[in-house]
Amino acid sequence: MSGDVVDLIMQDHREVERLFDKLKNFPDTRALGTPVLSALLIAHSRAEESEVYPAAKDEGGDTEEVAHSQEEHTKAEQMLAKLVAADPESAKYAELLDQLEEAVRHHVEEEETTVLPHMQEHLDEQRRMELGEAFAASRAAHLGERPGEATKEELQWQAHNVGLAGASSMGKAELEKKLKAKAA
Repeated sequence: MSGDVVDLIMQDHREVERLFDKLKNFPDTRALGTPVLSALLIAHSRAEESEVYPAAKDEGGDTEEVAHSQEEHTKAEQMLAKLVAADPESAKYAELLDQLEEAVRHHVEEEETTVLPHMQEHLDEQRRMELGEAFAASRAAHLGERPGEATKEELQWQAHNVGLAGASSMGKAELEKKLKAKAA
């Protein structure tokens, strides 16, 4: 699957919204649906973090919005880890699902009104197609990963996206700690 990166990202956003609706309205699907939601969110986030955000930041000059989006990814991943660990039949699960859905919907709304239009304005169609191909390949490579399991390299991309200095000299645990603090 390839195409304009903006279109691909928005397709994922619509699929995530569909999954949230299904998990909320059909609780009997939660046990099987939660890992699907988790896999899509993690793969989508990793692909944006490694392929899209650096281009939006470095080529499109969207430094503040990319940093903010990266912080929201970090928060959402922490929330997602709690959701995945919760009993799908519990009241706690429903509460965590509502919180995660609110956070993701907020993120999607901001991204679709700032970062993505900015990319359409500042990156030509050929570049967006190249990014679409890279996004799709990265997303496919990250399917099946779980929240909280980012590699050091992935954490370094996240640090770049939020403008965290000295990330290359930090260990994985220190990077995780600094990124969580930045997102808090």
